[in-house]
Amino acid sequence: MISRIDLRGEALPEGSALRDLLPRAEFDVEAALETVRPICEDVRHHGAAAVIDYGEKFDQVRVPSLRVPAEAIDRALDELDPAVRAALEESIRRARLVHHEQRRTTHTTQVVPGGTVTEKWIPVERVGLYVPGGRAVYPSSVVMNVVPAQEAGVEGLAVASPPQKEFGGLPHPTILAACALLGVDEVYAAGGAQAIAMFAYGTEDGDGDPGCAPVNLVTGPGNIYVAAAKRLLKGRIGIDAEAGPTEIAILADSTADPVHVAADLISQAEHDPMAASVLVTDSDELAAATETELKTQVAASKHVDDRIVPALAGRQSAIVLVRDLADGLKVVDAYGAEHLEIQTADAAAVADRVRNAGAIFVGAWAPVSLGDYCAGSNHVLPTGGCACHSSGLSVQSFLRGVHIVDYTRDALADVAHHVVTLAEAEDLPAHGAAIKARFGWKVPDTK
Repeated sequence: MISRIDLRGEALPEGSALRDLLPRAEFDVEAALETVRPICEDVRHHGAAAVIDYGEKFDQVRVPSLRVPAEAIDRALDELDPAVRAALEESIRRARLVHHEQRRTTHTTQVVPGGTVTEKWIPVERVGLYVPGGRAVYPSSVVMNVVPAQEAGVEGLAVASPPQKEFGGLPHPTILAACALLGVDEVYAAGGAQAIAMFAYGTEDGDGDPGCAPVNLVTGPGNIYVAAAKRLLKGRIGIDAEAGPTEIAILADSTADPVHVAADLISQAEHDPMAASVLVTDSDELAAATETELKTQVAASKHVDDRIVPALAGRQSAIVLVRDLADGLKVVDAYGAEHLEIQTADAAAVADRVRNAGAIFVGAWAPVSLGDYCAGSNHVLPTGGCACHSSGLSVQSFLRGVHIVDYTRDALADVAHHVVTLAEAEDLPAHGAAIKARFGWKVPDTK
C-alpha cells in the first residue's frame, strides 16, 4: 500500500541530491499554463459571460449571475447545522486570537538628528479569496483566508468558489454560511482559472451591473489550473503561492504510537489522489506496525478507492527509514513539508531544530487535523518544498511595508558628500546633481 525508501546505508547526500531521493508528487504547473492561457484571455476580453460559460463547461451548471445573492448567503447561515455553526464559530474565534497578535505597528527610527525613517504597514486595498469546491467542501479555507485579511485591515474582500450543480449553481451552502459568519457578502459562483482571471481583470455582468471589480491580491489554495492561472497573472495581481498537492511528513521514533501515525497519514491522503503522506523514522518496528495499521484503518475509511489508496500507493508517499533522528531531521528539512508532525521523545526539543516546514505539530496531541480547523494557526501553507523559502498565510500576507523618509536640511547636508561620492562611483552623476542642486551646486564640507 505504501512504499519504503531505505536511507540507512551511507552518509546522506546534501542539498538537491538528498531532495531527489525523497518522494514528491508530479505537479507540472508549466504544462498547465497552456491550458489556462486561453481561458484567462477569454475572461479578459469577454468578462462575466466567459466566466459563466466556463462554469457551465467545467462545473456542469450555468448560473444566471456570478454574484451570489445576499438572501442566499443569509439562508445558508439560517439552515446551517447548529453543531457545524458552533464549530466554525470556535474556529473563527481561535484564528482571530492568533492572527490579531500578528498585526505590525508603525515604527520610526531616528537615523541622525533631523533624519528619520518610518516603516508604515498599509493593508492591501482589495483582495480576492479563492475557496476550492471540488472533491471536498472547505469552509475552513474561508476562515483561514478571511480572518488574516480582516485582521490586517483589508477593506475590500471578495470570495470565489465553484458553482455546484447540486445547489442550483451556488457555491456549497456551508461555504456561504462561513462567509456570513465572517461578514463577507461579496461572493461569486466561480471556480478554476476563470475565477482567478475574474479577480485579475474584473468583469461586467451587463445592464449597468459593475460585476466584480479587479483585486490587488489573490490568496487561497486550488488545483493545478488555479496554480497555473496564478503564475500566469502574477504581476497584474499579487499572489500568496502556487499551491500544489497537500502533504504531511511525520518524523517519529520508537516512542510514537503507530495507531496515531497511520491515522494521520490517512487523514492527509483523503484529500486527493495526489496528496503526499510521508513517514520518516529510525525505527523498523514503528515502520512495520504503521504498515499494519494502515491496512486496518484504510479498510474502515471513506474515500478509499478514489483518494486514499491512490495517494498512499503513489510515488509521492513513502516510509523513509533513517539511521537516527539527526538524519531524520536532515531528511525533513530537505523535504520541507507543508505539514510536519514531530512524534518523538522530547518532541518540543526536536521540533525546535527543524528549519523547513510550513507548520510544525509537536507531540502526540497536536495532529494536523487540529491545525486544519481549530488550533488557531493558519492552514494555507507552502507545498512542494517551498517551505524552505516561503511562509504560510498570515496577516503579513495582506500588508505592505512602506518606508517614509524625512530629513531636514542639516541632516541631508551632513551626509551629502557620501551620497554624491556613491552616485559618482556608480556613474550616475545626475543622482549626485540632485543633491548638489539643493546646496547651490556645492557639496557642504562636513570635515
